Amino acid sequence: MDKSPIGVFDSGLGGLSTVRAIKKLLPNEDIIYFGDTGRVPYGTRSNETIESYTAQDIKFLQSFNCKMIAVACGTVSTVSGELIKTLPLPSTGILTPSAKAAAEATENGKIGIMGTSATINSGAFGREIKQYRRNAEITSVACPLLVSLVESNWCGVDDDVTNPAVRRYLQPILENGCDTIILGCTHFPHLIPIIRIIAGEGVKLIDSGLEEAKYIKEFLDNNGMRNDSEHKGEAKYFVSDRPQNFSSAAATLLGENIDNECSFIDIFKYI
Repeated sequence: MDKSPIGVFDSGLGGLSTVRAIKKLLPNEDIIYFGDTGRVPYGTRSNETIESYTAQDIKFLQSFNCKMIAVACGTVSTVSGELIKTLPLPSTGILTPSAKAAAEATENGKIGIMGTSATINSGAFGREIKQYRRNAEITSVACPLLVSLVESNWCGVDDDVTNPAVRRYLQPILENGCDTIILGCTHFPHLIPIIRIIAGEGVKLIDSGLEEAKYIKEFLDNNGMRNDSEHKGEAKYFVSDRPQNFSSAAATLLGENIDNECSFIDIFKYI
């Protein structure tokens, strides 16, 4: 048994979809979350900048002696994969768990991918999917506006800005007959109610945050690292901009008040 916390990071609010799933699947685990809200979004940055941010984010989480690092960011998972592999402690991103889940879920072999510009340009999801389903047909769509909409907490099914944006991004995926869609950014699962209405019940949605949490649970179980004490897991949240903005949106996305658990940190100290 290992009582050390799980470290989770993202460019902003998106990674809370991973936190929400970890809390459900692993209720005894402590979580340290860092949202780089001062530099969100990552998906429009250069690869060099993304890797620099990633190194700082990881260094901050390592200061808590985390037993595992969860990269709850599609952009980092696809752009900084080699950097993540060099970590001296167990780690995972959303890439492999989500790609494997999609390859197993699709019936017609047509898989859509929604991600940031950096994620889509990397082609990483397509390559990873073909490791599990060689003949898969991939339709990839960059959805840069969606990160900002989630960060603004414009996630309601009746939102008159988010709905047309999601519909426009989904159009080529649905026109190509995809029966499975990877939400390749952890911001996007927060939009599942909207995506579900537009895509229809027959299309399978791969929640990248949930798939990452499932992988974490399996890894901890298989390696004797799960916290099996009766302790109820606690989460602490850190951001690189005003905590109040983050806490307000997180209350909606997590369904709980985190005002007393959210703090500002100067990420530039972790270089």
